[in-house]
Amino acid sequence: MESQLFNIQHSDPLWIAIAFASGLLIKKVGLPPLIGFLAAGFVLNSLDAQSGEFLDALANLGITLLLFSIGLKLKLSSLAKPEVWGVATLHMAAVTLLMAGIVLLFSYTSLPLLSGLDFETALIIGFALSFSSTVFAVKVLDELGATSSMNGRISIGVLVMQDIAAVVFIAVSMGKLPSPFAIGLFALIPLRHLIYKLFNIVGHGELLILFGIMIALVGSALFESVGVKADVGALVFGMLLANHPKANELAKALLGFKELFLIGFFLSVGMAAMPGWAEVFIAILFILVLPLKVAMYFGLFSLFKLRASTSWRTSLNLANYSEFGLIVGAIAISSDWLPKEWISVFAVVMSLSFILSAPLVNVRDKIYLSYRPWLKRFERSKRLSGEENLDLAHVKAVVLGMGRMGVAAYNAMRQDYETHLVGFEIDEDKAKKDVEAGMNVICGDATNPDIWGRAPDLLDGLEWVLLTLPTHQANMNAATRLKEMGYTGSIAATTKYPDEEDALKAIGVNHTFNIYTEAGLGFANELHTFAINK
Repeated sequence: MESQLFNIQHSDPLWIAIAFASGLLIKKVGLPPLIGFLAAGFVLNSLDAQSGEFLDALANLGITLLLFSIGLKLKLSSLAKPEVWGVATLHMAAVTLLMAGIVLLFSYTSLPLLSGLDFETALIIGFALSFSSTVFAVKVLDELGATSSMNGRISIGVLVMQDIAAVVFIAVSMGKLPSPFAIGLFALIPLRHLIYKLFNIVGHGELLILFGIMIALVGSALFESVGVKADVGALVFGMLLANHPKANELAKALLGFKELFLIGFFLSVGMAAMPGWAEVFIAILFILVLPLKVAMYFGLFSLFKLRASTSWRTSLNLANYSEFGLIVGAIAISSDWLPKEWISVFAVVMSLSFILSAPLVNVRDKIYLSYRPWLKRFERSKRLSGEENLDLAHVKAVVLGMGRMGVAAYNAMRQDYETHLVGFEIDEDKAKKDVEAGMNVICGDATNPDIWGRAPDLLDGLEWVLLTLPTHQANMNAATRLKEMGYTGSIAATTKYPDEEDALKAIGVNHTFNIYTEAGLGFANELHTFAINK
């Protein structure tokens, strides 16, 4: 097999450098760098630049690692919940019909690309636009440290259900059924224990990273060899390892590589096709329908008994169009169902949805708080498990985030606060383990504006809040929510870098604990004490 390095064109490093500069510029104005990568792709496209095999390989590897990482955090039981499969199924059907109806309406006009389209073609377009982007949603959830939150778990579950529908569509539309040997894939369930044994002995360094990349690629190749979409293979192999104790460690180890390779995806999307005015006009038409698509998500999540804030957050996680539209477009064009210009329409509509929805993530809670009385009118009286009201009037100290630092802080405060201490953990399985270990821990998202609404008396006697959430942005969001709710007690937060300490103190955090600096000081003090005693 020819090394991919030999496929690097002389222009590829320049394209990557332009993507870096564009991403850095966009970050400076407070927007996610991925918008800069997309913009760089469009600029390069206007200059007739071609992505080449190397960038395409980076994009494909990034998507493979992305889906593998999703699988590492996904439990099959989450897909069986009505708020996942019910919402995914109803939403896809409703949006497909809505979009098809809009396309048919404009088919009676003289607009280019829309004039004269029939019902079957309209359904294909509607189906392509019914999906939300897995790449975008998971990227945002990773940055927020919210993959394990209720809104994160439900979002990913809905996206997985959509991916399953995508696999079925591709198989049917291409007239290509999986090989009879595909039935043998069920043997992976008992064979996963062999993979577990290998997982146990790879350790924690570079072999762990290489193991993860190898398993993701092997899963992709194996599924593709029996006629099943390669991306599904990466997802399934991740799910096979999801219950292993080192699954989270592997997901974190692959994070940097996944994000690096995904730059190739966002850059290549922008370079996919050069849209004309007709394509841009049609894309804008579909963008105008996007709020209705999001509203349908919100209504369905509310119908399935989610709190208004959770419904709102989950809906905005899915407030975009999917890269699957490009796949549908390619299939439809190769089958002569659509003119080739439609690939540009799907590329533009997806890119514009990314550009519009990315900034919403930073202001979604402000918007929710502004419209909370109206949005809460859609809540059902019955609550799902994990969103019920809480009686925490007696609590005086709260630890938000029960990772290693959170557990250490909780145990340190036990002596002073005894029964007046509670921990909040975003991961449901982790929260259950903490409870089994004798700790007073509740599953909940500390950055959610309504977390305090579940316990309205909590703030009255609260003296201390410790923020030990997995990301700096999550700590910032939680501190902001506390201040907005009128909390006047002390707040402490963990940090990794000096600039994070400055940012937290600027919004009112009283104490910061740099885990790198303090850990080093603690180790030095212990060595000093040991030397004296010796």
